[in-house]
Amino acid sequence: MPEEFEGAPAERPDFKEYWALARRRYWYFIIPFFLGWAVVFAIGWLLPAVYRSGTLILVEQPAVPQQYVLPNVSSNLQDRLDSITQQILSRTRLLRIVDKLNLYAEQRARNSPDEIVDRMRKDIEIELVRSTGDRQVTAFNVYYSSPDPRLAQQVTSELTSLFISENLEARQQQSENTTQFLQSQLEDARRSLAEQEQRLRKYKDQYLGELPGQLQSNIQILSGMQTQLQQEDDALGRAKQQNAYLESLLSQYRSLEGSTSAGTTNVPVGLPAIDQELERLRAQLADLSSHYTDRHPDVRKLKEQIAKTERMKERLTTELQAKAVAPAGTDANKPELAGSGDGKVISPAVEVRSQLKANQIEIANRQQSIKELEAKIADYQARLNRTPVREQQLADLTRDYDQSRTNYESLLAKKNQSELATNLEKRQQGETFRIIDPPSLPSKPYKPNRLVLALGAVFAGLVLGIASAAGTEFLDDRVHNEDALRRLLPTEVIAEIPPVLSGEDEHANRRMAWAAALSAGLSLMAVLAGTAFTFLKG
Repeated sequence: MPEEFEGAPAERPDFKEYWALARRRYWYFIIPFFLGWAVVFAIGWLLPAVYRSGTLILVEQPAVPQQYVLPNVSSNLQDRLDSITQQILSRTRLLRIVDKLNLYAEQRARNSPDEIVDRMRKDIEIELVRSTGDRQVTAFNVYYSSPDPRLAQQVTSELTSLFISENLEARQQQSENTTQFLQSQLEDARRSLAEQEQRLRKYKDQYLGELPGQLQSNIQILSGMQTQLQQEDDALGRAKQQNAYLESLLSQYRSLEGSTSAGTTNVPVGLPAIDQELERLRAQLADLSSHYTDRHPDVRKLKEQIAKTERMKERLTTELQAKAVAPAGTDANKPELAGSGDGKVISPAVEVRSQLKANQIEIANRQQSIKELEAKIADYQARLNRTPVREQQLADLTRDYDQSRTNYESLLAKKNQSELATNLEKRQQGETFRIIDPPSLPSKPYKPNRLVLALGAVFAGLVLGIASAAGTEFLDDRVHNEDALRRLLPTEVIAEIPPVLSGEDEHANRRMAWAAALSAGLSLMAVLAGTAFTFLKG
């Protein structure tokens, strides 16, 4: 073949060539098309029908708002659904349903229980429904597929009942377990708190008076004792002064008695000492009156002492005057009693002796009181010195006690809250599953999708017919038209001899054309009828 002819680009075949190809190869298209469609269509109808029953279960929120009763179960519905699904799809539960409804009767004769369980798990489908906003699970669908529509509905109903009952039991069990756990923790906290209270009570009883809370009272008591000690010291000093005065006065009385017996009675012995004592007592009274009221014991006692001293001075003056004017030989020097018209009056010397004795007793009492006060002051000072140590020890005990008490109160509040939540769950007022759509009774099979298979059969027939016709044309090396011949020959075609057909050949060709048209029409009618039947009866 010449080079210019070999390098010339091949012309694309036009519509006439395709039409000529179709007229030549129509049998190679019609027969494979119909056979391919018929095979796929028959397979679609020979496959067993599987019906799927489904139900919609709503996750209903608690009847009581959470601001009043907080739930004590897991709020993650996804995790709880996974747990419930695992329990329901367990081998024991599924075999129980299989035996109850007599599922997979033919397969059970030749398959093991584990294989039956695996088959049933594949026929069960759980589909979650989530909200559009926060993607929380608000509902879920339960599906079961079976060749029998009523059996599919029954199994779906069983699975729905299991989901509802398992959710209630799981929530109640979890709620009760939470309450029991909090109760046990509360008992431990109660025992720990009782031990801390007993330890704190024992410590306070052991160191009563040295506790930090008694610091101010101890300081006040110590201050009062120190004031009382100072008063006792002052009173002891006054008592000692009174003792010196009484002893001096008693000695003067003794001198007076001696001088009286000797005949010298013109000297007023003892009056200056009494006057000095009165001045001293009045000075003390003025000093005490500037600090205390007239009801104060020291002020009242000092007034009584002044009154006694004044009476003593009067009696002494009267006695001295009586002795000074008494005649000689009169028995006027008796020291014990002096006669009077009204009765007997105690002699000043005897009264001084009684006062001196009372003064000595007072001095002894004052000294004993001072010793007791000093001992008490020393004890309270020791308490104050030990107060920082007791404060640290008490702080440690109190801290442990406060921690135990806080823990106990927290557990008590949680336990009470948990009991409310448990009661709520027992009354089925918590989060529950409610059936929105009951298990459906399917009227059409879920699979296989025969309409899709019918359309696929048409597509498969087309592909097979086109492939058959194109393959036959590709393998045929004959020249069927003038254009193909021109492409093969290096020179122009001078003349063309048309086909010469006899009457029988033309008649045979017409019969073949009618047969092909009839076959194509019947095939098309069969395809349309099968597709329409599948669409209506699918």
